[in-house]
Amino acid sequence: MRYNFILVLSISLQCLNHFSFGQKLNETQVIGSHNSYKSAMPSEVLEYLRKINPTAAQSLEYVHLPLSEQLDLGLRNLELDVFHDPMGGKYTNPKSVSLLAEGAVFDAKKELQEPGLKLFHVQDIDVQSHHLLFKNALLELKNWSDQHPNHHPIVVLINAKDGQVPMTVSPLPFTGTALDSIDLEVRTYLGMEKLITPDHVRGDFESLEESVLAGNWPELETVRGKFLFVLDENEEKIRRYLGEKPQLRNAVLFVNLKEGNPEAGFRIINDPVSNESYIQDLVRKGYIVRTRADSDTKEARSGDYSKFEKAKASGAQVISTDYYLPSRFFPSEYRVNFEENKFERPNPILGKK
Repeated sequence: MRYNFILVLSISLQCLNHFSFGQKLNETQVIGSHNSYKSAMPSEVLEYLRKINPTAAQSLEYVHLPLSEQLDLGLRNLELDVFHDPMGGKYTNPKSVSLLAEGAVFDAKKELQEPGLKLFHVQDIDVQSHHLLFKNALLELKNWSDQHPNHHPIVVLINAKDGQVPMTVSPLPFTGTALDSIDLEVRTYLGMEKLITPDHVRGDFESLEESVLAGNWPELETVRGKFLFVLDENEEKIRRYLGEKPQLRNAVLFVNLKEGNPEAGFRIINDPVSNESYIQDLVRKGYIVRTRADSDTKEARSGDYSKFEKAKASGAQVISTDYYLPSRFFPSEYRVNFEENKFERPNPILGKK
């Protein structure tokens, strides 16, 4: 009997070792992926880009697993780029498809003709995506989450793409109403019961920032199985969203606003090398911060882990990478993970409770 008790106690302690009881959401650190929807660009398109813009072509030589497979590995952050297309058909027949070999099929289901938000990287150029429709990515996330109801909360960054790119179709602008359509699709296809929202974190405080500075992030155990969405955009676009969702009340998205704004709570600071102490200060004050371990394939090509080491040491709660697995495009052993091949751990700055 005594042996059985010791065995059960030992197993229980092992289960609690990874995350301590009472730990809050901001007291963790997770690794996720950048442009998470991106599937492989055809070799014909990359070869064409190498001829006209070698640097751009090199920066696009990365690919991701389907979303569910990333989550199966243990990643707990995703990034999705959306394009406004309320009538459908804006982005059909991308120019890069004309470079493909005869008989190659793109968008066999004619999804780009459907109304609603689209999901890819660069219009006309880098359009290969595990889901061309944002709603289908959300449905995949919901299905995976339903099958893994105790998962660590997943942070999803949203880029609302409407930038002009020479010689490509002009994207529709993200007005306030268009930005609000992101909320609508998340509510419709993922469901409010799956969300950590600004209202949830604000609680009885006057503003989200007051709540964050008071340490009012929810305890990890109370928000397992949920998602936290963030609008990763410039301030002008964020202000348009706030025009639809004043003070982020009834909002799905957190926003990347600098501290000092009442809606501040989640910060995106991509360079942990020059901003290490700044990020540490924000984390200690109560903000959640996302930073990057690598970008544009540079670190993977050189095998340079210094940016990732700074990202870890900064205490940023979310670290994104293109290389949770080694590159398929060029010889490299570069791979980003924590000890024991894990992708989540207690926050090194805030420590365990």
